[in-house]
Amino acid sequence: MLSTMMDVPLLLSRVVEYGASAYGTSEVITWTGGEPRRATYAEVGRRVAGLAHALRGLGIDADQRVATFMWNNQGHLEVYCAVPSMGAVLHTLNIRLFPDQLVYVANHAEDQVVVVDHTLVGLLAPLLDRMTTIRHVVVNGPADHSVLAGGGRTVHDYAELIAGMPEAFDWPVLDERSAAAMCYTSGTTGNPKGVVYSHRSNYLHSLTICMSGQLGLGPADRTLPVVPMFHANAWGVPYAALLSGSNLVMPDRFLQAEHLARMIATLQVTRSAAVPTIWTDLLAYLDTHPEADVSSLKDVLVGGSACPPSLIKAFEERFGVNVIHGWGMTETSPVGSVARPPAGLSAEDAWPYRVSQGRLLPGVEGRVIGPDGSEQPRDGQAVGELEVRGPWVAGAYYQDDDPAKFDDGWLRTGDVGSLTSDLYFTITDRAKDVIKSGGEWISSVDLENALMGHPAVLEASVVGVPDERWGERPLATVVIKEGRDVTVDQLREFLSDKVARWQVPERWAFVSTVPKTSVGKFDKKVIRRQYAEGGLDVITRPGPGASG
Repeated sequence: MLSTMMDVPLLLSRVVEYGASAYGTSEVITWTGGEPRRATYAEVGRRVAGLAHALRGLGIDADQRVATFMWNNQGHLEVYCAVPSMGAVLHTLNIRLFPDQLVYVANHAEDQVVVVDHTLVGLLAPLLDRMTTIRHVVVNGPADHSVLAGGGRTVHDYAELIAGMPEAFDWPVLDERSAAAMCYTSGTTGNPKGVVYSHRSNYLHSLTICMSGQLGLGPADRTLPVVPMFHANAWGVPYAALLSGSNLVMPDRFLQAEHLARMIATLQVTRSAAVPTIWTDLLAYLDTHPEADVSSLKDVLVGGSACPPSLIKAFEERFGVNVIHGWGMTETSPVGSVARPPAGLSAEDAWPYRVSQGRLLPGVEGRVIGPDGSEQPRDGQAVGELEVRGPWVAGAYYQDDDPAKFDDGWLRTGDVGSLTSDLYFTITDRAKDVIKSGGEWISSVDLENALMGHPAVLEASVVGVPDERWGERPLATVVIKEGRDVTVDQLREFLSDKVARWQVPERWAFVSTVPKTSVGKFDKKVIRRQYAEGGLDVITRPGPGASG
């Protein structure tokens, strides 16, 4: 028996139309370093239509790929809305990828048009001759167009391109399963892999993260997505804001702690989202600038890597900010879980839930698979690799057959941890980062979190390095806060009652900064290489070894 419901496709054009009409007075506010640039959702909707007409004029009339090379700003939001709505495919280029990787993904996706911010022209220009399918370059803002010309390409000014265009567009009725956007993984091993989101997946993901038990966005909010729009949909915040009416505060290229503090104070930001390193930097700034006012900020989502519990406590106790753990990947659109604790718990009882990666979102199924391939019990104790599936979870990569990543209809996440009966997932490590010492596992995440709880430690990353006796032992690389001092012996003593004695590292290196990937995670392969090549000044202390 079939239902009597209308079969109306879930399309991003409907998200755009809804935001521009239902919440037409909500604003997109782009930070410029001076006077912020403002536009209402209704104005953005009209400009989106104009951009769609302009792209039609450039030959984008089907599912061709239109790339962006942009910061989080109003122009990027307009491209986010126009390209998929008109039936083309948005491809966000991660500006922090290595040049060869950028060239690879642009050619692999067969990008036809690229829209670039004027402040990024110098980064893109040297690569264009190798991006063989791009025929049009659209520059958002004043820039020297001559450096982008050549190779049969035409260069356009964004404002001039859409000037005089109609302010309405007859959006096509598409198959909701058709491609809306592409995002490539950060390529930590081999070439980046393409994930293709559908209209349906983005629509459902956006609706779900608007829920009160998730991000809980609403029209009274001013939401600051620091997480970049050029990677993993900015965690779905742009489309969710249009659906919920939340005002958007766009940081553009101003991602330094001082600018973020000023944005929060000046524009009364209520919600934000970023990787842990952003919040670590902001906390350090607030500690040295007591005049900074972040009292408007209520909730911040942190993800991309595990957030140190000390950071969660510091923001809550000193500034009244609720730091919410989230988990996801490019392949999960990307939000897969959010760590809001069950209702009615005391602060003490809620804490284990808050420091977990969170409860799986409605629609996301999860299971934990042990080393022998069997599903582990959901008891919060049994450990294995998390596998997920759902309507916004990738089932394959674009033109890249990688069966090792998929298991009989499930996505293998590479994250190792436990799952509870009420679907809270706690990561103990990445599968590739677990340290196997003398036959026992050591969680690099647990060691990192413990170290970053020391008042003198700004950042800490732990990797496994070869050891003749135990196979592997942990190496801790530590960044000390400015004006503070701490010794290896003091850090070892600090860990002595926080982890098992045999897990305390013998090898230590003090560094000015921990290497980061293109998405702000600790780049552990770089640390391992630095160690192997003798590039780290390692301090060694005798340890107890890996005996239980």
